[in-house]
Amino acid sequence: MSESPGEVIAGAATLAVAIGFFVYAAQGGGASTATGDGYDLTASFRSVEGISVGSDVRLAGVKVGTVTGLDLNRQTFRADVTLNLTGDLEVPEDSSIAISSEGLLGGNFVELVPGGSPFNLEPGAEIEDTQGALSLLGLLAKFVSSASEDG
Repeated sequence: MSESPGEVIAGAATLAVAIGFFVYAAQGGGASTATGDGYDLTASFRSVEGISVGSDVRLAGVKVGTVTGLDLNRQTFRADVTLNLTGDLEVPEDSSIAISSEGLLGGNFVELVPGGSPFNLEPGAEIEDTQGALSLLGLLAKFVSSASEDG
């Protein structure tokens, strides 16, 4: 049984990639749930589909925090989300927050949209203006059903 140099190189490359994936998975996929030196804010969403603990919180496309908690509020039947933001970021009290998608095949993240208030949210405060995740399949089903009613 003789192996050519090309087969040996291909096998070594495959093994290196597999080890790389294993190391990445063992580190939690780059997700960190440590709160560090930041501060927490909370928000309540109708749907947090596609978001999990460790998901990014972004402002203008830049990561400024991490989702550190997801809980179901049994009185309101909404998802309560805890976010940890970097310590030096000041968020206006009239800011809004939404679940956004990176594209059709990308993952979801939490998008922070700053308001214009001169007053900032204190640590532990709640962002009240929220927009939950949109279901692409739900939107497509509505489009198809409305198109079939029209035609």
